[in-house]
Amino acid sequence: MAAEGPPAARPGAGPAFVPGQRAAVTRRLAASDIDAYAALVGDHNPLHLDEAFAARSRFGGRIAHGLLTAGLISTVLGMHLPGPGGIYVSQSLRFLRPVRPGDAITATAEVTAYDPVRRRLTVRTTCTNQRGETVLDGEAVLLVEAST
Repeated sequence: MAAEGPPAARPGAGPAFVPGQRAAVTRRLAASDIDAYAALVGDHNPLHLDEAFAARSRFGGRIAHGLLTAGLISTVLGMHLPGPGGIYVSQSLRFLRPVRPGDAITATAEVTAYDPVRRRLTVRTTCTNQRGETVLDGEAVLLVEAST
């Protein structure tokens, strides 16, 4: 899904972001995605990789790494809102529910503030599962280029 709202105030003026402007991406996280993430970053916690171990945990089965889920926010920000040229300054995260293999996660960014002088964009970030339950929320601050 592409960003909703006005792309720019006028040609050459740089980006115009308005509160409420949103973008989202959805991805179904397969067990193989969790395995690949574990191999990439070296986090081999059995809660993520071993079904028998995880079944005895408070989660009752395997769960995805929290930062794998949060990585979908980076996709929204880097590709849609603000898109190419935007770069993270900060990101807060609250993990609210486990994400399981097979869950379809929708990561959404919504503009809450834009400072055109400092070219800083503040967005609310959320991830929801296929049942509409919020699994992660937070806030990101990004620097945006004048040509974004």
